[in-house]
Amino acid sequence: MIPLARNAEVTAAQAAGAPVVALESTIVTHGLPSPQNLETARRVEAAVRAAGATPATIAVLGGRVHVGMEDAQLEALARATDVAKLSRADLAVRLALMADGSTTVAATMICARLAGIAVFATGGIGGVHRGVETTMDISADLDELAKTAVTVVCAGAKAILDIPKTLEALETRGVPVIVYRADAFPAFWSRDSGLPAPLRMETAAQIARAHRMRAALGLAGGQLVANPIPPEAEIPMAQIAPLIDAAVAEAAARGISGKAVTPFLLGRMLQATEGRSLTANVALIESNARLAAEIAIALLTAPLR
Repeated sequence: MIPLARNAEVTAAQAAGAPVVALESTIVTHGLPSPQNLETARRVEAAVRAAGATPATIAVLGGRVHVGMEDAQLEALARATDVAKLSRADLAVRLALMADGSTTVAATMICARLAGIAVFATGGIGGVHRGVETTMDISADLDELAKTAVTVVCAGAKAILDIPKTLEALETRGVPVIVYRADAFPAFWSRDSGLPAPLRMETAAQIARAHRMRAALGLAGGQLVANPIPPEAEIPMAQIAPLIDAAVAEAAARGISGKAVTPFLLGRMLQATEGRSLTANVALIESNARLAAEIAIALLTAPLR
């Protein structure tokens, strides 16, 4: 039996056939500093509710997958130290050990599918890291998108990654990359990565129909929706790129690798931008949550054709 525990809000929403949006928990444990981590998690949940859907923040607590968290649980997770960051490789092990952990994009997708949730909002996906030729560091997020039928709304791939290789890897895996109302693929803090949008859609209803059409065609995997950061919160690529290059070089010099890379680089960007990257993070995650709620609503209402 799968150890799933839905909170009362998610249970009621699903019983009523109402829209639900999955949210990851690594934003609380690894993505943002305290106290902004808890504040942002609450704001993202509020954004989903304001848009007409129910938020389901997902984490592993005491060997159970919690789909939707009570505020006290969210607060305890935000205060916790040394919380495991779970992906496909270690999710089952942590559950078997009756342990705690926060969910990455890949793990959140797995848990969302198990809970019957089709839409998931995050900040940015993982992908192909710079220097992959020697490190072979490729996020499990890419393979999960090819396997698990969840629509993931993000602000593009994290700008610290090798974005051209990430897009190539997604294309190879047959993952549709849909940019929302823009012709350029976004790069997290920046609206334009310098690369064209592989696909473009204008409405949540179109995205919802594409999700349902994949199921009708029997295609495995989900779809990636890249929602550019709001213009007022953007840090243009020309400004952020040199700072990213310096942070990546420092991580390599210090031998930082694996799951430790992204938290380290995000921390360095926070320092280098004097907090501006944090403001951008919060803005883009809230924007993604709102769009994800619109897609979840459209999945229940929009006709297939």
